[in-house]
Amino acid sequence: MTPLRIDNRTARALWLDAHGLAAAPTRAPDVMAIIEALGFLQIDTIRNVVRAQDHILWSRAQTYREGQVWRHLANRDLFEHFTHDASLIPRSVLPLWTRRFHELGDKAAQGAWYQSGLGRAEIDAIRDRISQEGPLSTHAFDTKVEAREMWARPPHKKALDQMWYAGALATCHRENFVKFYDLGERVLGPIDRGASDLDREHSLHARALAHLPFATHGEVARFWDLARPAEARAWTDAHTIPVEIEGGDGRIHASRAAPDIETRLATEPPLSNRLRIINPFDPAFRDRARTERLFGFSYRNEMFVPADKRVFGYYVYPLLEGDRFVGRLQAKADKSTNTLCVSGIWTEPGVRFGQGRVDRLDAELARFARLGGLDGVTWACPRPETRAT
Repeated sequence: MTPLRIDNRTARALWLDAHGLAAAPTRAPDVMAIIEALGFLQIDTIRNVVRAQDHILWSRAQTYREGQVWRHLANRDLFEHFTHDASLIPRSVLPLWTRRFHELGDKAAQGAWYQSGLGRAEIDAIRDRISQEGPLSTHAFDTKVEAREMWARPPHKKALDQMWYAGALATCHRENFVKFYDLGERVLGPIDRGASDLDREHSLHARALAHLPFATHGEVARFWDLARPAEARAWTDAHTIPVEIEGGDGRIHASRAAPDIETRLATEPPLSNRLRIINPFDPAFRDRARTERLFGFSYRNEMFVPADKRVFGYYVYPLLEGDRFVGRLQAKADKSTNTLCVSGIWTEPGVRFGQGRVDRLDAELARFARLGGLDGVTWACPRPETRAT
């Protein structure tokens, strides 16, 4: 079959539309509809302005407010588990998740990072307490950390996580981001622990491609971080069609797409010229190599890079305008002034911040500050209109 070629402008529009970023974020804050469309929502502990999960939802529905997502976890519309990272996943995916519980449960039982050092009787006692007392957080237990290494966790926390990865325990709800564990059967229902079902794997591949308008077999495999590349390749070869995607630099890249790709292309929506502050964990751009290939935007998350080796900063937000990244910005909530403090802004090569773009940036910063419950915006660096262009 001759591959269908998709030019770069169309590919960007298709990608942004599939991830809820083509139109202005004026839709109602239907949390479940947004997460269903994305596939899952990564969650993160860092609250720079707001936590990543809240920022991602707000980017698609500007009337969303911080913390609204958690009621859907408590109501069992979502379950929490591990894709490439801790994530909230629609309950409709749960029947397909057997292999993930099985594989991560085995990994947790064998891996040094997860091994608690507790005996079987001690681990059973933790589970028995939850069975008898109901949902408990890690704060209900008091084993101590002996090691002084960074990220060291107490034995009971490791034991809780071992059972959580295997599905023996599950996240019942969160309070101020603190996870409460309950028995897996009370939260998730019965889990089929038999051999992996090939039909389930194929269903997950199909779901991945529904959220990715085009993808290589490796990208299909990495979507849930579950399938092996060879498995994903066999499925994509059988169920998708070849396409060629023009990159931001004009180069052509082989990819795959669902058979309805031409229908998607025929209904391509117009793009908003909204300037958006994008979260570093946004699912549309978490694959940095793909983002650079498609958008010509090189981004590295420097949170875990030593301070003296960072090029930009600790928590830096990409700035997306329409289908183009125009810069990046470092900002955080300043508790002393209750403002959003901008401490750095960098424009992309060839991008000029004229008055119209500055106005759009100011409007987005004001909206972002309101999301974080802040009173306004302050600048600890030169504003764009005072910088050389």
